[in-house]
Amino acid sequence: MSDNELADRGAAGDADRLTGVARALLGWFAANRRDLPWRSTRDPYRILVSEIMLQQTQVDRVIPYYQAFLERFPTAAALAAAPTAEVIRLWAGLGYNRRAVNLQRAARAVVEEHAGVWPSDVAGLRALPGIGPYTAGAIACFAFERDVAFLDTNMRRVIHRVFFGPDLPSPTASERELLAVAADVVPPDEGWLWNQALIEFGALHCTARKPACVVCPLGAYCRARPAMAGAIAATPKGVRKKREEIFAGSNRYYRGRAVDALRELGGASAEIGIPLRELGPLVKSGFTEADLPWLRGLVDDLTRDGLAAVAEDAPPYHADGVDRPESGFARVRLPR
Repeated sequence: MSDNELADRGAAGDADRLTGVARALLGWFAANRRDLPWRSTRDPYRILVSEIMLQQTQVDRVIPYYQAFLERFPTAAALAAAPTAEVIRLWAGLGYNRRAVNLQRAARAVVEEHAGVWPSDVAGLRALPGIGPYTAGAIACFAFERDVAFLDTNMRRVIHRVFFGPDLPSPTASERELLAVAADVVPPDEGWLWNQALIEFGALHCTARKPACVVCPLGAYCRARPAMAGAIAATPKGVRKKREEIFAGSNRYYRGRAVDALRELGGASAEIGIPLRELGPLVKSGFTEADLPWLRGLVDDLTRDGLAAVAEDAPPYHADGVDRPESGFARVRLPR
């Protein structure tokens, strides 16, 4: 199936319909847009910081972190020069700690490999470490005002519902189909407004479980509207609670606890690290000696991701004077 055929499946090749959707959505955005700090800048660094923070984190929670982060690291050069441990500590409370490391890696690549000049096209941005297709598209659009298509969860939901139909209980359109239509519907020279409006509409109006279909400005064009209420009613509830219960005992859960424990180290411990035996109870309730191999594996994974460092793998001597290297004595700290 060609890209044109993919677009036709969702947009039906109807120019009047696309124009109607664009006018309705942009009109809604003009009346309902939130005053968010990252919407008043075209600085690619600040756009990157906001986009990385907004991954998996709600807007209201992000705003104070965004402001504090930029106060400490106002430029890509400032972030690139900072100790990684400081970046991770400042990220406390946002979760998904690898995002902080990836953000610094991207800043360092721009400073060291591009003389501080950000690529302005999607391909160049994708080449930076830690930047995927959505983030590259967002920077190209929101910093350089390129008319490009990209999809986050909110945007994907709106495109699917308007052009393909209900996305519940599961989507019927593939990612390729959604991207083809998303590219087809960006109004020329209005990519910044369109993509901001699409994100806002999915976040505030066309939400996952409670879309305001009755008063929807896109209702006349939306293929999901006639069946949306029934699709929502037929979708099982309680999925989020089940996911939270699974997360509580997951590897990601323990990774987060380990990073939190390393953040809390102060004084000499922040430099020389904490022995695995002492770290264990801070990470896992009921920790025993039998859990040491598991904990060492967890620490090694964090080290590979740039979130931890093994400061000392085996001490030169032990308190009892016996040369007996054991994994439990390995010291762990945040990376420098």
